[in-house]
Amino acid sequence: MSILVLTSDTLIGTPATGNLEYNGQFYGTDSALSRAQMQRITQGTAVASTSGTSIDFTSLPAWVKRITVMFSGVSTSGTSFVIAQLGTGGTPTTSGYGGGGWQTTVYTNVTNGMALSGNNVATDVRQGTITITNITGNTWVSTATNFNNNTTGGGGAGSIALAGVLNIVRITTVNGTDTFDAGTVNILYEG
Repeated sequence: MSILVLTSDTLIGTPATGNLEYNGQFYGTDSALSRAQMQRITQGTAVASTSGTSIDFTSLPAWVKRITVMFSGVSTSGTSFVIAQLGTGGTPTTSGYGGGGWQTTVYTNVTNGMALSGNNVATDVRQGTITITNITGNTWVSTATNFNNNTTGGGGAGSIALAGVLNIVRITTVNGTDTFDAGTVNILYEG
């Protein structure tokens, strides 16, 4: 059994091997006495998905390695399904994605984002998540699950190799023109 003891709220230089220190963030050391910051999970600001064709979460820090996009009661005006687009320099990448989505027995390839599902009707009200994880460098992979009020479930999986460091996640639809008309979207991100 391990015991964590925090003895100070100020940084103490390089702590002994295996020790932790705290100053608003946790730092740990490995056997080579290299100190590394261990990032906590950070919650974004919830956005009402009641209008517009996209929702952007911007200025994500360079240390992010995993992002969870959360959907509660989200609905759109049409039949184009919900996707997440990742980007660099504040601009979402709109092509080059691999993967797709599924819903019940409908399977669809998606090349312009990471799918929450593979089918949609305007009356769908979705609950679910898209989890986006850094696999190496600037390459990201996703998995998604959702369920909606029309008693169907679905999911998706995808990948994208970005041209640079990720700093934006856009939530939109495959056609980019259907509007959001209900619900809330938020993100969690961590290092």
